[in-house]
Amino acid sequence: MPKFSIVIPVYNVENYLKRTLDSVFNQTYQDFEVLVVNDGCTDKSMEIAKKYNVKIINSKRVGVSEARNIGEKQATGEYLFFLDSDDYWEKELLEKINQSLANNPDIVRFQVRTVTDNKEITNYKEEEFTGLSGIDAFNKIVAFHFIESIWCYAIKRSYYEKENFKFKKDRIHEDFGLTPLIVIKASKVNSISFIGYNYYRRSGSIMNTSDYQWTQRKVKDFYEHYQYLKKEIEKVKGDTSIFKSYISNSMLKKICELDKKDYKEYKKKLKQDHVENNLLTDTLSRKMKKMIVSISPKFYYNRVKK
Repeated sequence: MPKFSIVIPVYNVENYLKRTLDSVFNQTYQDFEVLVVNDGCTDKSMEIAKKYNVKIINSKRVGVSEARNIGEKQATGEYLFFLDSDDYWEKELLEKINQSLANNPDIVRFQVRTVTDNKEITNYKEEEFTGLSGIDAFNKIVAFHFIESIWCYAIKRSYYEKENFKFKKDRIHEDFGLTPLIVIKASKVNSISFIGYNYYRRSGSIMNTSDYQWTQRKVKDFYEHYQYLKKEIEKVKGDTSIFKSYISNSMLKKICELDKKDYKEYKKKLKQDHVENNLLTDTLSRKMKKMIVSISPKFYYNRVKK
């Protein structure tokens, strides 16, 4: 059994895949397997992948969520990574992760930098912690960035499979619909300060389009994820008030991307769901926020929050 399984869904990224795979195979720690899921590529991505020691899993076009599920099913490593095919790692990442496994955690979180087409680089640093419960870990992580991004976690495969975690097929914002649960249900979570993941924000990527129909679909899927998270968190024992506030905040902020008619429709729907009731009110500023948001999420998130 390899120590790490690295699942990489691939769809038409011939301009970026070599950099991604080089960053994996140039790691200072080499006990891993790479599962490349061919998500119906029509470009030269698979020709590039075949030049590396990877297991290629061919699929019809199913989207990143199901491609990750397909790859995970064939993984054999002790810990799982989900790496996006246009992003790339620092060469010491797996070594740093391996050094953090002495206490047998369910999850190890690591840090991220963003890189843009214009070569603008932003580093995101966080406090390290070791051996926190899922609830305590989530309560710390929620103050940082990329909370729900699955690609900044190493996850014990036995834990992942025991909980029967899966990404929702044919849904956008799939990370939001799963990663928060992976964190909060864990028995033991570590976080290291090493910035090992380079998140490449390319202008033509699927999540960076301004098409309004795409925006409508993103909000619709986000709402379905929210409903699922709201239901699942009730199964978790302990104080999950910060988790509930986080997903409610995220949902209220998301509808602000909509035009007036659609925004009003979702605002009414969330009012019926009593979403604002989950917002924290433990400080004066949070009490004021809840009051404003209950009247107009757009006013708060687009004006006050800015």
